[in-house]
Amino acid sequence: MIRRLWLIGCGNMAGAMLDRWLASAVLTPADVVVVNRRDRALPPGVAQVRALPPGPMPDAVMLGMKPQQLDDVTAAHAARLAGLGCLISILAGVEEAALAQRFAAGAIVRAMPNLPVAIGQGVVALHSDSATAPVRADVAQLMAPLGLVEWVAPAQFDLVTALAGSGPAFLYRYVDAMSRAGAALGLPGDQAARLALATVAGAVSLATAAREAPAALAERVASPGGSTRKGLDVLDADDALARLLTHTLAAAAARNAELAAAAR
Repeated sequence: MIRRLWLIGCGNMAGAMLDRWLASAVLTPADVVVVNRRDRALPPGVAQVRALPPGPMPDAVMLGMKPQQLDDVTAAHAARLAGLGCLISILAGVEEAALAQRFAAGAIVRAMPNLPVAIGQGVVALHSDSATAPVRADVAQLMAPLGLVEWVAPAQFDLVTALAGSGPAFLYRYVDAMSRAGAALGLPGDQAARLALATVAGAVSLATAAREAPAALAERVASPGGSTRKGLDVLDADDALARLLTHTLAAAAARNAELAAAAR
């Protein structure tokens, strides 16, 4: 079980994870140490330092900085972490082999969370070739309060990163576009924004609870010859929406591959 955790870097994503872990009492502030290059706002009671503390190793260390800082972090902390039992990385595009070249850890686990982990409704994709079954179980248990936890194959990790990791940003863009479209057609801008956000939130909640697939729910809303059907005809023409999202995910996945190549 992971009870003591050191975080190297604590930006938006790692900070969201930490907030949720503390709120769900999986971790306590006294059991967390954050190593930052400069001070950031952290939950009360969480220690913030510039160098890894002396003494016994924690149960796990999580890399939560930007992928571009990997070599700097390696130079500063790899020697101290030699012999660590479990290293968790949320660095987009950085493969397990690249981490193993830099850190002598018993197990390395890649994790890709998305921002809704802050409220326990996120997605966390996990992969590890080196972790034993008990370590995998411990990491999954740590991630469980954050939302849906899925183990994925290494070849699919960049795709899952594009879909789930980047997905909230794409959905926020959609909500914003829906709001702006309503305003362009004559609704007051602030009202269009409220309606768009509430519509998406309600629809997602219903889809989550429903036994039917989202495609079937769309057909339930669309009466033959009705206004919804006319709107769907635009999205469905030449498979326009699916093709757009395929290109969107492909672009994000390609960038993850670039980051992986740079870290090798």
